[in-house]
Amino acid sequence: MDLTGIRIIDAHIHQWDPLATPRDFSAMARLFKYLPLPIEIAIRLAPRRDREFVGDPTFFAHPYLPADYRADAEATPVEAIVHIEVGWSGAGPLAAADETRWVTELPFGGVNPALGAILGHANPAAPNFAELLDAHRAASPLLRGIRAMVAHHPDRDVRSFTRTEGALTTKAFLDGFAALAERGLCFEAWVYSHALPDVTALAARYPEVPIVLNHLGTPAGIFGPVGKHTGTNPSLRRELFIRWRDNLTALAANPNVFAKVSGLMMPVLGHPVPRRGHPTPVLALLDRIGPLVEHALDVFGADRLLWGSNFPVDKPITSIGNSVEVIAAAITGHGGGRPELEQIFRTTALQLYRIDTAT
Repeated sequence: MDLTGIRIIDAHIHQWDPLATPRDFSAMARLFKYLPLPIEIAIRLAPRRDREFVGDPTFFAHPYLPADYRADAEATPVEAIVHIEVGWSGAGPLAAADETRWVTELPFGGVNPALGAILGHANPAAPNFAELLDAHRAASPLLRGIRAMVAHHPDRDVRSFTRTEGALTTKAFLDGFAALAERGLCFEAWVYSHALPDVTALAARYPEVPIVLNHLGTPAGIFGPVGKHTGTNPSLRRELFIRWRDNLTALAANPNVFAKVSGLMMPVLGHPVPRRGHPTPVLALLDRIGPLVEHALDVFGADRLLWGSNFPVDKPITSIGNSVEVIAAAITGHGGGRPELEQIFRTTALQLYRIDTAT
């Protein structure tokens, strides 16, 4: 495993300030600020679905800005990052474009990695979808596409981000999706793994739109129990893996689909949450996620895979440096060499998001 000389593009990070901007989790952040609570008490007060999703609410209760990311990246040679929308809750049909404008004005570059691209929030099912896309594009020349919060899990005790399942299959969503094709924008698909067939159907209907599967489909509970009945025993986890494997294979048959080897250290996958400041050892993570990365490499190939840290969401489980090491070890252990590493950690993101590293 040799990443020497590869200037990494982190294709999936989040920036937020829940105290100064409207976020879905701003109320929790203000509670921490004005009524400081020991973290152990705060965790016990949170609903189970939230506890299992975030692992440690501290990271959602404080700002996470370019300097914070730089500190977390430490010696990892990250040249540029891609910001993915998260939980902007401003009022008005075009408010989501304010996040794109806000991120563009953050102090990236210089001592911090450069801002390479932005994926804003918009829902193709909304009546103002096309207008919002144009507002995003007006807010920043780095806008490359959008993500909609459509992750829904059938286990009610696993955190969902939309109230109903099948959001990608509704007539309103499918009709509105055409506006992405008209503007040459991509779609970031974040779903739980049972909904992978919906992404496959969407990709087949709109082959001209690049679709980026976030987090390899987030198979919640694949490493341990979450929710009420998800991943509660090895047999169920094996069934989940087989279903995920087969559905990912079908999805990869669509050449317009890319996949991010990101978010594989999210607590909702069933990882035990270690003590803060003590990331899960690399070998333990490699043992868990190695089969997922290997299968993704088999069916997508390196030219349709890209790495993202998913920081700070993955921070309760791992560090950025360890994330890079684990993914690189999984790739090289499955026959990948220097060309595959450079493709996954840099080139795919550069091409897909049209990142200009000269600026």
